Amino acid sequence: KGVSVVASNGVPAIEAPKHGEEGHDHEHDHQNAAAPAAGHDDHDHGAMDPHAWLDATLVEKYYVPNILKGLIAADPAGEAYYKQRAQAYSAQLNQLSIQIHQILDRIPRAQRKAVVNHRAFEYFGQAYGVEFHSAQGLTTESQPSAKQVAQLIQEIKQEQIRALFVENISNPKLIEQIANETGVRVGGKLYSESLSSETEAYGATYLKMMQYNANQLFAAMR
Repeated sequence: KGVSVVASNGVPAIEAPKHGEEGHDHEHDHQNAAAPAAGHDDHDHGAMDPHAWLDATLVEKYYVPNILKGLIAADPAGEAYYKQRAQAYSAQLNQLSIQIHQILDRIPRAQRKAVVNHRAFEYFGQAYGVEFHSAQGLTTESQPSAKQVAQLIQEIKQEQIRALFVENISNPKLIEQIANETGVRVGGKLYSESLSSETEAYGATYLKMMQYNANQLFAAMR
């Protein structure tokens, strides 16, 4: 399914899934798209989902060329080196996407479902075939109603979702509450918007973080 509109930096932007009166809309049709609001202040993304970096193919296609362009503009003398590094990193990103598919494709498609704090994983889900549910919207500051939490708990039971995750930037209390009420064990932590410290080597780089997320999802969904 195509994305018809792109942001000013060329990265496709998907519209935030509707969240509120009708409960959880898990439709993954991203044809209704528009450019995300500029900036990332206070983790308020408005109506658009800016988390495009969670699809490694988009990082390869849009982020790397944009970064390369910026580096060359700042340091023209280093152009050859920057191009060589961009080419090498693009190859790593291509291999990363292949590896993520190899990990997650071992799980039956109907079983590839997970619950996270907020809706940061739409791009990841669309790219790698995982259906993500959450009680919060695009911002971690939003507070779900009791009705929304109850509906999510019902969905987890009805759809037999076995993967619950906290995010490294989010308060774990909501996910812990859902785990207590569903009997589903919290599968661990996913990285959505920041890397780990260097002492936590599994998330210290983008490549490691993405592979770590895929491995965590696989372990919880299988």
